[in-house]
Amino acid sequence: MSDPTPQVVTDRESSIVDAFVRLSDTLVADYDIIEFLQFLTERCVELVEVDEAAVMLASPSGHLQAVASSSERSRLLELFELQNEDGPCLDAYRTGVVVSVADLTREGERWPSFGPRALEVGFTAVHSVPLRLRGDVIGALNLLRAGPGELDAADAKLVRALADIATVGVLHERIVTQSVATASGLQTALNSRVRIEQAKGILAERADVTIDEAFELLRKYARSNSQKLTEVAAGVVHHSIEIPRDDAPKDD
Repeated sequence: MSDPTPQVVTDRESSIVDAFVRLSDTLVADYDIIEFLQFLTERCVELVEVDEAAVMLASPSGHLQAVASSSERSRLLELFELQNEDGPCLDAYRTGVVVSVADLTREGERWPSFGPRALEVGFTAVHSVPLRLRGDVIGALNLLRAGPGELDAADAKLVRALADIATVGVLHERIVTQSVATASGLQTALNSRVRIEQAKGILAERADVTIDEAFELLRKYARSNSQKLTEVAAGVVHHSIEIPRDDAPKDD
């Protein structure tokens, strides 16, 4: 039997190149920052030895807010972290340096609220990377693992590179939206996230699906109709867009 390793390596390299190309697409005129950050979380899970990922961005007042996550479970954990002002994303944002813990069971004193909660919902290790351009820190990327262990050097370097290009993309939003300050562009992203959460709840109830499935339903409709995710979410909330129930994800 031939060794499949070379093909696996080639496929991974291709996926990495594709991720950087897609993230670089923020330099075009029509771009959805929430979909961009969602893509970032999903590619981190695909390319790196982690189970879930999430992104927080700072509001104009400097407070972090959850804006993207690979699942509802990780989003709720990020909200818990913010509510309790205790956790790795906050530390990475405040210090501007990577925060990595290989085993949360040994870090009970470091994050007395976040640690037990993360373990309770199934995460044992975290790796948080600040979204930073020189001295400007605008948020953090949080990577979560079900099992203990640190990222290897290659994965850590890749995550840092993905975080860097994501930071440039978010900062570029102020040019795309013609805002007068970085904070204005970030506030637009945060407001969009609120609208998306509202739309997810409406669709979940209407189509009788989970929150994660409702989000995929929103994204599928946006892609199929060449619309921005935020525009579709606004349409659902204002009842100007009706997503057919038949488009809802089906159980296997």
